Amino acid sequence: MNKTIYFLTVGIITTLFGCNQSNAQKIENAINFHDLSARTISGDVLNFSDLKGKRVLIVNTASECGFTPQYQALQKLWEDSNQKEFIIMGFPCNDFGRQESGTSDEIESFCSKNYGVTFQLMEKVKIKTSPIYNWLTNKSQNGVKNANVLWNFHKFLIDENGLWSGSYLPTTSPNSSGIKSFVFGK
Repeated sequence: MNKTIYFLTVGIITTLFGCNQSNAQKIENAINFHDLSARTISGDVLNFSDLKGKRVLIVNTASECGFTPQYQALQKLWEDSNQKEFIIMGFPCNDFGRQESGTSDEIESFCSKNYGVTFQLMEKVKIKTSPIYNWLTNKSQNGVKNANVLWNFHKFLIDENGLWSGSYLPTTSPNSSGIKSFVFGK
């Protein structure tokens, strides 16, 4: 089965069974999103407590992926949004198909030169060992739902209260109605 058919099949199943948006109750002892932090692509620490009151879209990115053109849609979404209420955090990742082998400087240059990216790029991560991705993918940490990152450009939504709000497959465009309604609060 080719990757596109696989992602579309998984996407349909995910949509049919309600895995994109969670109705689950928050479990006790979960880690608060706002207690986490990560390094930006320039090496500075970004404390997620600084994101209180903002909706957050987190996406694992790669420069040599078939989904790389989504950078353009992500940038447009960022430009059209109320940046006081919303942030995009792109986490470069080389875990899937070794499609992000560049250094931080190379990644930042590529994103700026080819897609005009001005949203927040973060330090390159490994999905299985990254504290933020452990939080995003484990109900025991996020208090809402388990999720799997299947490939580059998987998208996660966190609401203004720091609650896990949704997970979207790489095949889902940043222009999808679900993501746009989250971003623009509709």
